[in-house]
Amino acid sequence: MNDHDAGGKDVSSMITGGTPVPHAARATRSPPASSDDDDRLLEITGTVQGIGFRPFVARLAKELRIRGWVRNNPRGAALRIAGAPDRLDEFLLRLRAELPAAGKIDSLEQPPAGVRADLPPCPAAGFEIIASATTEPPTSAVTPDLAICADCLAELGSPRDRRHGYPFINCTHCGPRYTILRALPYDRPNTTMAEFVMCHDCAREYGDPRNRRHHAQPNACSVCGPHVTLEDPPGKKLAERDEAIAAAAASLLHGNIVAVKGIGGFHLLADGTNETAVAELRRRKHREEKPLAVMFPSLAAVREMAELSEEEERQLTSAAAPIVLVRRRPGAALAVSIAPGNPCVGAFLPYTPLHKLLLDACARPLVATSGNLAEEPLCTGNVEARERLGRIADLFLTHNRAIARPIDDSVIRVARDGPVLLRRARGFAPTPLPLPADCRCRPPLLCVGGELKSTIAVTTDTNLVLSPHIGDLESPLARAAFRHTIDLFRSLHELTFRAVGCDAHPDYASTIFAESLGLPVVRVQHHLAHLLACLLEHGGGPERVLGVAWDGTGYGSDGTIWGGEFIVVDRRAHTARRVGHLRPFRLPGGEAAIRAPWRTALGLLHALSPDASTALNTLPNTPEAQQVRALLDGGRHAPITTSAGRLFDGVAAMLGLRQQVTFEGQAAMDVEAIATDAEPNITGWPMPIGTSEQTGRLELDWRPALAALTRELAHTPVPTLAARFHATLAAGIAALAERVGIEDVVLSGGCFQNVRLLELTTAALQAKGFRVLRHRMLPPNDGGIAAGQALGALWGITSVE
Repeated sequence: MNDHDAGGKDVSSMITGGTPVPHAARATRSPPASSDDDDRLLEITGTVQGIGFRPFVARLAKELRIRGWVRNNPRGAALRIAGAPDRLDEFLLRLRAELPAAGKIDSLEQPPAGVRADLPPCPAAGFEIIASATTEPPTSAVTPDLAICADCLAELGSPRDRRHGYPFINCTHCGPRYTILRALPYDRPNTTMAEFVMCHDCAREYGDPRNRRHHAQPNACSVCGPHVTLEDPPGKKLAERDEAIAAAAASLLHGNIVAVKGIGGFHLLADGTNETAVAELRRRKHREEKPLAVMFPSLAAVREMAELSEEEERQLTSAAAPIVLVRRRPGAALAVSIAPGNPCVGAFLPYTPLHKLLLDACARPLVATSGNLAEEPLCTGNVEARERLGRIADLFLTHNRAIARPIDDSVIRVARDGPVLLRRARGFAPTPLPLPADCRCRPPLLCVGGELKSTIAVTTDTNLVLSPHIGDLESPLARAAFRHTIDLFRSLHELTFRAVGCDAHPDYASTIFAESLGLPVVRVQHHLAHLLACLLEHGGGPERVLGVAWDGTGYGSDGTIWGGEFIVVDRRAHTARRVGHLRPFRLPGGEAAIRAPWRTALGLLHALSPDASTALNTLPNTPEAQQVRALLDGGRHAPITTSAGRLFDGVAAMLGLRQQVTFEGQAAMDVEAIATDAEPNITGWPMPIGTSEQTGRLELDWRPALAALTRELAHTPVPTLAARFHATLAAGIAALAERVGIEDVVLSGGCFQNVRLLELTTAALQAKGFRVLRHRMLPPNDGGIAAGQALGALWGITSVE
């Protein structure tokens, strides 16, 4: 095929860095127009940019001998096809059935009359990919970054291929998308690849409809594309290209820490089998005990170190390539400091060619943790990385392709009925969620989420777009990243917000920011937002549901600390009503109890009897503990809570598992982890349902269960007690749901990251005939509440009675 056949002047425009012009690629000529031909004009919304959609359409049209054109537009893609009616019908059927794996069609319908008038006619012969339309505000879905595909992996490892060992190999099936995108539509001039002018060979591939790099916007090779450089912390260049990767691998094998620039930011890498190196990484990064993720050279290497289910393997090798929490094999040759006291390891595979080359060179698992200090946002720029990571990393393996938008790695767990998303980021975000039909065509809305696991959400006419994970808003840098994300989403979708949704907590940084914008502020109660986020995933869900929102802490409508809530959401009445909760207890010292579970344990035991806490030798009996008991006796500095998360903390302390925590959820993780060592089918303790004297609502009473725990502690294995505690909670939820009598039950909140609790609760509810809705596409933790805030604002359900 000569250059003219591959696109003629359009290919040369890519070689010189110009913008593609109409007729950028042509398929083999179709039969000339017939008077019996149909002419159909369609607009497609969904994830159809950055996945090879237009080349796929062109190949399909060529195969079926259909003429027409396809192009990107701000809403997704526009398509005009003409030919025999039966061929067009077959085309549309196969369009959905054979869509590239990363794609998703939300709608396929005739565009509005005003839009149709401005669209080009169907050509008399042939099928064309024509220039994108850019005159309207963009609403199309942005494609997430995709892990390196099998074809590119094969080329990367083949000495005969011209891209052998090239660390930026990609095609329409894989590679960066969101992180290189500066504006919509997704075309090369709108990405950070615009500065790399394609060589003759790459331009020919780009213009050839038969090539899988046809219209692959990041297309490049070692002649014309980005390259890697190895530098020391002051920025001195030490090596480039292949030599840089080899030297970085050698440094890692010598026990050093290397900062590596990936798709969406820097990772800090260390030898995962070297305890000294991992411990030093923890010390420099100020990350005391929170587990570190491990990147393995291959799936076979993960199997050697961990016990994998079929679904866990499927997730590890998917195009999203998330971190998957898997159970470590006893005696696995991994550094103890990777996840102290935790039986699981966060495993993932190399999802970029650069990571693959580095892991192959090291031939061992590498710790690959976010390139930041604890609780700070990711580093994305080379200079910024040297400034912020210069005291952590011994070397920097960087490259000269800019990162337009930072993104962290996604994290999942696998339950019996599928994955649970713990952090929604690379590979998943920012794929939009369709809004329920009764929420569409409203003015754009910004929602700013909570304080922890921050994300932001924006609404367009038909979709909600949730940002990737930002992090906790505890530091000035994190709050700056939060504001920057809002600016990015506003500019990307060209939105003018008419209102802002936020949490009802007055002291959250996100709430304070919302109030500073000068827009109407819609405050959505925290636990209601959890439940609404889950309903959004289910298309709005049933009209009336019982929501179980269990988490650590959230600002309650009565000013107390909630966290073990049963809320009826009624769309018809536009109401949310708190019908039940866990029995309240005191948190001695307030915030101090969150960091010291033994304080919470004393508060729980004090509710049994003032002397109960002194009978447990698993709890401290220090002067500080005596002061806490005095606080409880006087009821001072001990706020009331219904928190399920704090109940887990207290039980962890009673069982002697943990008295202090260094990161959120640590104590609850210990209770879940040790329960896995128990015998199967363990039953729970009594958890009666009463009526609260204070609120008049149903109340799950945990006191009999904890009294039984204290009696059995001396003669029953701790794993059995932990398993019994989980079974007690699951049965209690199902029993209270039975009292309420609504057949659809929604499970949300951070406690349902606990797979054991999720599975037991789901089974207990289903055994009683309930339908269970749980999170599938959003995290159950605070990473999803911005989405729930949006649905609450659109439905007008924002407070809990």
